[in-house]
Amino acid sequence: MNTQYDYSGVKLETQLATEIEPKDVQFLWYPYIPKSKVTVLTGNPGDGKSKFLIALAAMATTGKPFPFEDEDTDREPITVMYQTTEDGYDDTVIPRFDASGGDRSRMVHIKEDEQHLTLGDPRIPEAIRRHNVKLLILDPLSSYIGDGCSMNQANEMRTRLNYLIQTADELECTVIIAAHMNKMEGLNPLYRNSGSVDIIGAARSALAITRPKESDNPNERILVQLKANLAPTGSGIVFETTERSIQFLEEKELTLDEAFGLSGRKVGRPNVKLQAAKNAMSEILSD
Repeated sequence: MNTQYDYSGVKLETQLATEIEPKDVQFLWYPYIPKSKVTVLTGNPGDGKSKFLIALAAMATTGKPFPFEDEDTDREPITVMYQTTEDGYDDTVIPRFDASGGDRSRMVHIKEDEQHLTLGDPRIPEAIRRHNVKLLILDPLSSYIGDGCSMNQANEMRTRLNYLIQTADELECTVIIAAHMNKMEGLNPLYRNSGSVDIIGAARSALAITRPKESDNPNERILVQLKANLAPTGSGIVFETTERSIQFLEEKELTLDEAFGLSGRKVGRPNVKLQAAKNAMSEILSD
């Protein structure tokens, strides 16, 4: 008998499928960021993850369309909670937020002077309720796993992440976690996230920022979608980093191995549009 867990006093609760009202998945930014779910954004240090997230936060606080959405997209401004341990709020975060045109009255963070936050910290749902936060950004993941938890242990990370997943669902708050890639160049980027692969597995969407291998512009970056559980995989988003913000340039159809300059075995999901075009051309030329 397994005595590792004590289930005494736990009440049995069941629910029939007929008691559940189906609903459509909603998106903060289709198909990249589903609402009330956890999304992971990964990339090498220094590739612009924080600037990118602050720019998105600024758009969310003003209700402006996200990159390459229809200009008539109807979105209400929302409150964003941005937690970071890598940059100062006064000299880095807020200046970048202002440069991206954000509404400061809708940006909040939990002060960590006395005690650092962790993924299971009860102050997170408390702050979400107090300020009606609809987007929580944690940057980076390694700062918020807490003591006694190893990023490389799937069971430990999943327990911490499950608390955050439940909080996001119950409080209808979208969560984005920034994470660093490891140094294993040439691997499938899904497996380059620092720590357990279960971190990516727990997220419903996984995004990555990388530097184009064939660009002459040292400030150019590409956002690619590594994983999309709730929608078709999105196109690549090309943008340029500036001193305090970013400039979005174009949407681009490309595969993960093209984005990451990989060769040999293909990684990620196939390019559906490209394959459809190949099939159509093969049919036309069959005679």
